[in-house]
Amino acid sequence: MDMKKIHKKNHMNDWVSLANHLPSACDEARGKAMHRQNQLTKPSGSLGDLEDWTVFLAGWQRRVRCDSCTIHVYAGRHGVNCHGVSAYPDVVTQQMVVNFENGGAAINQLAQWGDAALRVHGLWLNEATADFVTGDAMTQERFCEAMQKGFDSVSPDDDVIALGEMGIGNSTSSAAVCHALYGGDAKDWVGRGTGVEGDALHNKIEMVARGVQHHKGQWDSPFDLLRRMGGYEMVAMAGAIIAARMARVPVILDGFICCAVAAVLQRWSSDALDHCLVGHQSAEKSHATLLDKIGKKPMLNLNMALGEGSGAACALGLLKAAVACYQGMASFDKAQVDEATEKRQEQL
Repeated sequence: MDMKKIHKKNHMNDWVSLANHLPSACDEARGKAMHRQNQLTKPSGSLGDLEDWTVFLAGWQRRVRCDSCTIHVYAGRHGVNCHGVSAYPDVVTQQMVVNFENGGAAINQLAQWGDAALRVHGLWLNEATADFVTGDAMTQERFCEAMQKGFDSVSPDDDVIALGEMGIGNSTSSAAVCHALYGGDAKDWVGRGTGVEGDALHNKIEMVARGVQHHKGQWDSPFDLLRRMGGYEMVAMAGAIIAARMARVPVILDGFICCAVAAVLQRWSSDALDHCLVGHQSAEKSHATLLDKIGKKPMLNLNMALGEGSGAACALGLLKAAVACYQGMASFDKAQVDEATEKRQEQL
């Protein structure tokens, strides 16, 4: 698709209307990939998820490649930090962006290890969103600007993109979004984030409950919910996921914050996440529940809770392994291996 044909979206309704134009996976390409997997020198299905991931790639790319990959990290400041919801001060967001740019963060090392490009997108780092506990996090105009920035950040030339974030306070915003979407008690969705405990954790739970109650009955679309309680980096990630879908670029999502954004998109359109994999299950306590809600199986579970796209970057290495097997293995015919003998050995 020519991405220029869907620029620019200046109103929230313009973004909402894109739900009617989301492309689907190619069944023919999926079928060809499944056929090739069944011809490779291995018992059928013996590579498990690695086989499924190549079929997934084929459906969206109409090929199976993982050569050109980009990790996008979106950063934004959160006004809810005025309530002391994080173990770290708000200024750490800007400091970590500098660290990313200087190559000193975990995601820099993982991107280099995985032979992936790393792009860091700071969004209005000279200002925070408004405090969602007492008002809207951002205006409709700023929401559309952030969506557009995320949309424009994605290149249709990439084989795969991985998404991550940085934003002190964004686990609070994400918990509020999930609480508003799925109900339950605020404590069901609030985790330790950057490491808050005791009274600080109870305060975080209270701020999420108060924020959701303040906006209850007022949001008229999932995007409006994200505008009211999300962060600039969260909105930009939503724009990036949509852009990737329009360009048929597969996406690897990171942890709880990325998946909270994904949950908004799934409420917007039930098939909005069909082109997405989830890189890992975060140690943030509510991520497992959220994965069940959005119907996604994590590629990894390493007890990580860093953010930055770190889990997605690790999962990208697995995806590259899957593609290497798919592209490099010989078929039974080419290797002159008796497929029937292989099947008999499998049964023994």
